[in-house]
Amino acid sequence: MVKCPKCGKDVAKPTKTWKLAPKGKKAINIGLYKCPSCGAFFRAAIK
Repeated sequence: MVKCPKCGKDVAKPTKTWKLAPKGKKAINIGLYKCPSCGAFFRAAIK
């Protein structure tokens, strides 16, 4: 669960996910989230 940076509500599932792999570094998963209460979109790393 990640928290919305605008209103602080918990958001459970990402809308979209992808891998981000800079050169020479280990890839990490990034998720695009949409807050159900305020409608804000934001990105966060998925563990």
